[in-house]
Amino acid sequence: MTWWQKEASAIEPEKEIIKQHGLRGRTRKGMEGEFHHHLDENIRPYIDLIDTLRSVGVQNEVSLPTIVVIGDQSSGKSSVLEALSGVALPRGSGIVTRCPLELRLRKVTGVKWKAVLTYRSVKSRPDKQGNNLKTFEFEDSSIVEKHVTDAQNELAGKGVGICDDLITLEVMSKDVCDLTLIDLPGIVRVPVAGQPEDVGDQIKRLIMKYIMKRETINLVVVPCNIDIATTEALRMAQNVDPEGIRTVAILTKPDLIDKGTEKGILKVVQNKVIHLRKGYTMVKCRGQQQINDRITLEEALEEEKEFFQNHDTFRCLLSENKATIKCLAVKLTKDLVDHIKNSLQRVDDQVKKLLWDVKNELKECEGGPPQDPKGAKQFLIKTIKKFNDIVTSMSSGELMLNENLFAELRGEFKKWNDHLEQKKSPFNYSKELMKKNRGRELHGFSNYKLFETILQDHVAQLKEPAINLLHKANGIIAKHLTDRVSQCFRNYPALQSIAMGKAENIQSRQQYKTEQRISEQFDMENIIYTQDSVFLKTLNEITNERYSEEELPLIDKACKYSHMLETYYEIVAQRLTDQLPLMIIHFMLKQTAEIMSIEMLSLVDGTNVSKLLFEDTEVSRKRTELRARLKRLTDAQEALNNFI
Repeated sequence: MTWWQKEASAIEPEKEIIKQHGLRGRTRKGMEGEFHHHLDENIRPYIDLIDTLRSVGVQNEVSLPTIVVIGDQSSGKSSVLEALSGVALPRGSGIVTRCPLELRLRKVTGVKWKAVLTYRSVKSRPDKQGNNLKTFEFEDSSIVEKHVTDAQNELAGKGVGICDDLITLEVMSKDVCDLTLIDLPGIVRVPVAGQPEDVGDQIKRLIMKYIMKRETINLVVVPCNIDIATTEALRMAQNVDPEGIRTVAILTKPDLIDKGTEKGILKVVQNKVIHLRKGYTMVKCRGQQQINDRITLEEALEEEKEFFQNHDTFRCLLSENKATIKCLAVKLTKDLVDHIKNSLQRVDDQVKKLLWDVKNELKECEGGPPQDPKGAKQFLIKTIKKFNDIVTSMSSGELMLNENLFAELRGEFKKWNDHLEQKKSPFNYSKELMKKNRGRELHGFSNYKLFETILQDHVAQLKEPAINLLHKANGIIAKHLTDRVSQCFRNYPALQSIAMGKAENIQSRQQYKTEQRISEQFDMENIIYTQDSVFLKTLNEITNERYSEEELPLIDKACKYSHMLETYYEIVAQRLTDQLPLMIIHFMLKQTAEIMSIEMLSLVDGTNVSKLLFEDTEVSRKRTELRARLKRLTDAQEALNNFI
């Protein structure tokens, strides 16, 4: 019978759980069965869920609840993990753990011992799904150390370098508890021979990457024979968890403390020195001498129990459930499950958001052209038609984007209208001009030629600003059009290049045509003409008088010459304030969209379709990556849906 089975009803932590769940008064054998049934039914599903999420690969995108083991170099981390798992892990002097090691312990009835070690190999070629996992399955626990060491050498190189890549060791046995934790490299202060100068900073960055996440329980391993207040690992944990809400401390090597320091250490374990919400546990693991003496892990657990039972100061920790590996195992399992329960909704929300984002990204590069010529041609037609629909919608003002085309154009058109308003003049200088330029007409008669000249000169000054308006509008339209080309054809460089060329040529031709129309408009404005009714209506508004067509012979006498000039300019301004925007919208936008659509559809016939639809390798790679992410997140969402 194993330690986990043999003493399920004997140790205090298990007794407490049995008591809490109404198992008192049962037989010893009955309690043992009930206790393990309780563990399987209430604990295992939560741990399995998180391991499933980690197995599908979402841990790099979603922060999953986990226990991370940190400590100074040679603090006894590996010994604690070895005692919890029953697996001999790499140990010795210097940096032993050189890559994050995820240890998954699975209590499986009927399985004596089996392990699976996996990691992403830097040497293996990725498969069709883009995976480059290397996997080893074995049933001999004595070769665990070799496999872990070989994996670290491949990922971090032989020697003392470290690496961020995760190694996963899953141990299935009837003799282990259900628990998952991650062992990180020990903190070093001074690099030794062969280590990079910044190895300490590298390790701290790696540790911070894990412990700063609020989904992480920080398991800090500290030797009893050093001052806990000076421990770098605990200080780092306090920096990210100042209230000690998710920090657990493990005190190791109690047999190495100096005499006379026992009471001080006892106060630490009893949470009276540095307070941690999750508290402290003291353990005594196998030391190197015991390994040399071939003391088994089970024998070491018995010795640990005897050590605490016979220790004058630390004996009380047994009744307080704060000593032994067995107590630690139960505590960590409970802490992890509670942490998982509290984090599930947050994890579910993260997965849903990421799934939504990935689906939207995939829409942008999903599909890829078919390989057969007929299918490729249909795909090209569909792709071009989609582009044409977008351009048509954009030209009609129906396509609403973050950068609204018509909103930008209206901004420029308003500036044009403001300029026309600013150019309005009271024409006070007209009287002096008339005196200066009086011809053969008798006194009291107006010079109509001078009236025309003044207006023609004034209106001619508007031509350059009108051309500038065209150029600005063309720039805005060109940007939106090329953005649509880039968006619709970004996966196909050849098609994108052709479409860009066509867009530039069409816009250049349309700009020339529009500029000609604007010049023609200003040539027409040299003809001073408007309907009498329009002129009188505007004149009345400016002078606040009531002139009618019957008074036309008298207007020249009764009305100021400057008012008539102002009136006609107002009419011209009203014509131009709308006429130019209409020209730009018609020629630069509507016609450009129509011509672009026709020319793009002409590509379907007589063109090398496969060349047009040749994909950029980066696009293909991104699509493969997004599909892999979609599968991972979908699997994760399915697992969460089945659980929550």
